[in-house]
Amino acid sequence: MSNYHKSYTNPPSNPTQGLKRPRNETGNKVIVVLGAQWGDEGKGKVVDLLATESDLVCRCQGGNNAGHTVVVEGKEYDFHLLPSGIINPKSICVIGNGVVIHLPGLFEEAENNEKKGLHLFCFYLSTVFDFHQVVDGIQETQRQATEGKIIGTTKKGIGPTYASKASRTGLRVCDLLGDFKEFSTKFKNLVEQYQSMYSSLTVDTESQLKKLKEYGERLRPMVRDGVYYMYEALHGPPKKILVEGANAALLDIDFGTYPFVTSSNCTVGGACTGLGIPPLNIGEVYGVSKAYTTRVGIGAFPTEQLNVTGELLQTRGHEVGVTTGRKRRCGWLDLVILRYAHMINGFTAIALTKLDILDVLDEIKVGVAYKINGKRIPHFPADMELLHKVEVEYETFPGWKSDTSAARKWNNLPQKAQNYIRFVENHIGVPIKWVGVGKSRECMIQMF
Repeated sequence: MSNYHKSYTNPPSNPTQGLKRPRNETGNKVIVVLGAQWGDEGKGKVVDLLATESDLVCRCQGGNNAGHTVVVEGKEYDFHLLPSGIINPKSICVIGNGVVIHLPGLFEEAENNEKKGLHLFCFYLSTVFDFHQVVDGIQETQRQATEGKIIGTTKKGIGPTYASKASRTGLRVCDLLGDFKEFSTKFKNLVEQYQSMYSSLTVDTESQLKKLKEYGERLRPMVRDGVYYMYEALHGPPKKILVEGANAALLDIDFGTYPFVTSSNCTVGGACTGLGIPPLNIGEVYGVSKAYTTRVGIGAFPTEQLNVTGELLQTRGHEVGVTTGRKRRCGWLDLVILRYAHMINGFTAIALTKLDILDVLDEIKVGVAYKINGKRIPHFPADMELLHKVEVEYETFPGWKSDTSAARKWNNLPQKAQNYIRFVENHIGVPIKWVGVGKSRECMIQMF
């Protein structure tokens, strides 16, 4: 009988005998910040605020299709792949296994943002190659030609990279840092696979491999095994660990407005799978929402305002995508999608941003329910054709018609603005912890 079988036919009286107990049995709790709408809610501002007291700031999913803008001491920083918390030089920034990483974009972003903080990258990160980005564009062109419509991707290669990962032909950082001869063979095979599907795709394989080898050596000192690193962080001495979600709940590949979604899980489960964190270690889950709603690209948008109000929100809110430069579509706050996002994520508190954009409006509407044929529907539709057809039921509030941008405390806000915030809070059943009235850290009013 093997030693393995002996150990299980004669188990020790104490099942934990011989096992080294973790230094911190309960484990440190992780704070997760997630978008509660279709993205661009101001997650970076909330992360930047929390990162000032965080030891680790982590990205768990997505790629450089995300765009977070943070203003600190009058200077504006734009992030696509690096966590916004990198501005805090005391924080270690971790990019987890669930992220897909485009190496040229990564190093350019690090240099543009003065390489603040220490970056750690996990072995199992999937790699976005230049040809993935080309394929992303080809696919959009094909959709337009065959279906007459596009998804509206950022063309950053995120979808094709996750497709390579799911089909088990993708390459990871551990491949790049291993036997380069073997990596080169796999890379060439992957290129040939895509060229067999897209005849117009041309790739200078040798030039790409030369660059990738250089990038790999630059990356090597910063790479760790993410599972062990995060385990030590969770079960070692007390640490404040912050997870920054990219994209948002309604862009989640499984729960979003499919097919007009991203290619990863941007809901709370993505923090666990993208970083190797057990659900037990998830602590606070903060959802971020604008005081109105925006969306970039194609897809259903029930509260969209294709009128003067939509234009005003777009102009006052400077609603232009950080990654694509596209104008964002704008509309009233939709509490149906916020409740839906809360059902999936279990938000413990909400950050309501850009309240000041509503300052000039005579009246403000909030979507509270959807109707089909005059009857309320009790759920958020999975069928996008149905979502396109819903009629929105609104509650209307008087505008406060005064400047809130200088407010720094709850009591500084006009009573009508307070009423608006309390209505939102009560309707979704989640306390609002922060209210944003401007771009900088100082403009985030903390409620409790």
